[in-house]
Formats: sequence, structure tokens, C-alpha cells
Amino acid sequence: MSEEATVDTQELGEKIVNVLKTIYDPEIPVDIYELGLIYDVLVNEENEVKILMTLTSPNCPVAETLPVEVEEKVKSLNMVKDAEVEITFDPPWTQDLMSEEAKLELGLL
Repeated sequence: MSEEATVDTQELGEKIVNVLKTIYDPEIPVDIYELGLIYDVLVNEENEVKILMTLTSPNCPVAETLPVEVEEKVKSLNMVKDAEVEITFDPPWTQDLMSEEAKLELGLL
């Protein structure tokens, strides 16, 4: 991979994270990135994005809509050719995955 491609994918990765920080769990006033729901963001050389994420629980009321929202918002970035969201419950989400900022926001610190 060329140096330029590395910079582009890193820059794109940062833009994707910024988009993810605009998506909130409807039950918790913290964005899904700070909540620790995003396990991985993969960007290939064709700027196709794969996001591995979880939900706070398998019975999460937004299990149907949240992954679609994530996919659509990431696809709306100019540099993104395609985006796919994969949901996993391995490992299961716990409060330990939350950022310090999220814990502070929710009064857990």
C-alpha cells in the first residue's frame, strides 16, 4: 500500500469515527462510539468500510434500526464507496467498554 493510500484510509477512518459520534443510543444520552458499541472499523484500499459493532443487549429496541442508521451515515461520506455493518455479541457489551467520558456523563465515575 502506498504512503498516500495509508494517509487516506487513516483520514477516512477519523471521518468515520466523527460520524459515529453523531449517532446516539436512544436510551442513553451518549454516542455509540463513546459507549463502546463500535468494536472495529475496517477500510480497504477501495474505501469500502466494514464496521463491527454490538448493541447494549440482544433485545435492544433499536436492534433493527441502529445498524441501518450507522450504515447510511457512513455511506453518506464522500470518500466511502460502500459500508457494511456487522453485529456481534462476542464479546458481549459491558459498561467496561465505555469511555471515561461516557462513564462521567452517566455518573458512573
